Amino acid sequence: MAAVTTQDIAPSAPAEERMDPRRVFAFLAMVFGMFMSILDIQIVSASLAEIQAGLGAGSDEVAWVQTSYLIAEVIMIPLSGVLARIVSTRVLFTVCAAGFTLASALCATATNIEQMIVYRAIQGFIGGGMIPSVFAAAFTIFPPSKRSIVSPMVGLVATLAPTIGPTIGGYISHAMSWHWLFLINVIPGMLVAAAAWSLIDFDKPDLKLFKKFDWWGLASMAVFLGTMEFVLEEGNNKDWFSDHHIVMGTVAMVIGGAIFFWRVFKVELPVVDLRAFSNANFAFGSLFSFIMGVGLYGLTYLYPLYLGRIRGYDSLMIGETMFVSGAAMFLTAPIAGALSNKLDPRAMMMIGFSGFALGTYMMTGITADWDFYELLVPQILRGCSLMICMVPINNLALGTLPPDRIKNASGLFNLTRNLGGAVGLAIINTMLTQRTDDHYARLAEQLSWGNQAALDWLASVGANYDSYGLDGTAVAVKKLSGVVTQQAWLLSFMDVFLGLTVLFAALVFLAMLLKKPQGAAPAGSGH
Repeated sequence: MAAVTTQDIAPSAPAEERMDPRRVFAFLAMVFGMFMSILDIQIVSASLAEIQAGLGAGSDEVAWVQTSYLIAEVIMIPLSGVLARIVSTRVLFTVCAAGFTLASALCATATNIEQMIVYRAIQGFIGGGMIPSVFAAAFTIFPPSKRSIVSPMVGLVATLAPTIGPTIGGYISHAMSWHWLFLINVIPGMLVAAAAWSLIDFDKPDLKLFKKFDWWGLASMAVFLGTMEFVLEEGNNKDWFSDHHIVMGTVAMVIGGAIFFWRVFKVELPVVDLRAFSNANFAFGSLFSFIMGVGLYGLTYLYPLYLGRIRGYDSLMIGETMFVSGAAMFLTAPIAGALSNKLDPRAMMMIGFSGFALGTYMMTGITADWDFYELLVPQILRGCSLMICMVPINNLALGTLPPDRIKNASGLFNLTRNLGGAVGLAIINTMLTQRTDDHYARLAEQLSWGNQAALDWLASVGANYDSYGLDGTAVAVKKLSGVVTQQAWLLSFMDVFLGLTVLFAALVFLAMLLKKPQGAAPAGSGH
């Protein structure tokens, strides 16, 4: 990318680009804090059954262990930009790290599902403030020539954490108990909070802005984003608008959104500054980030769902299988960083989108027998492609913004990825439900009493059970229904993977239409 190549740096840059070790260590502490925050979105996903049993919760209730975290985090992410301007990055990050640590400890002490939901919401809200701060720091304190190192690191953490969440969660819940999913945050969280308070000195607080803070904008944004996340997360389970809670949530979302956008363009200090979208690079980068959120969170959901529903894997086996994508991301990160200095960012994005589309296309041939080795290449393609995409997308979105806009813009940029994940999961769940029903109906039509092959199969299977004194016909019919259900599931998985293939193939052509980004600000401008 022209925004990150060494050729664009002024001749005086070498003296200016010597990095203060204090700031480097501060940044590494922030990256680790962000890793914990993003990891905790998915760390419970493979262990919900254990949490449900431990808290005596229902299947609908335990889903809120994840949903409450996501709703609260989505509200905090865009808010963090204006908070960092008011109290400084140092205070915001330290408070968020300490609060996240305390909330994690509270989650481990929960004795019922209601307490867990409240503690997870607090954990998600406070932890959400750490995520945009890292992106803002990366593009504020580091000169463009260092971004080939920094950008892959940030992109790796943002994509690796949710990918390996089920793996880590599966290991922890098997080796110890579900309480340790949260207790493992306590000591690292305390260290991150201490490091943040001691080392961060990127900016100064501007407490005068507190008087201008838009409380009505905050309330309307909370209603807008919170109800949007609720509708997207719960809509499919509740059959969308046939449920009055979804209807009420949608009405609240529309009203909250109208007030929020009105306040954004009216007040002097809006909760979220949308002016960053006037930068074409940021607007396209955010669009790509939104769609990458669909792929990142969508596939992190689809693979475990297939392995659990079709293959019957437990959380540990799912985690071990999913580890491949995380390993591929980790190994690809330095390669993506090196390529970002040599390749046109559009070419990198096209390579990444193509690899992602190829990986999902390979999954359209899935069968009930696919195991670790059949999923190996698609998962490697997914991991490598995500990293190759994310580095130029991060640079495209944030690399050419002036420093005074980066704090707010980083919150918006991260919000687009999370919203992409929420929208993607809602669409994927709806497609799976509707396509499974359609495929089941079509398959069942073929298994009428006029189908001699089906009758022969029933007679053959039933005879095996008749010899044990069981009702062979009833058992055979039940088994046949199970086979049809499984095939309907598989066909619906194929449909979803085909849809993702089309989506990412379309991004290849969209990247071709982009103009080459213009150069970034000079190297020292972010200091």
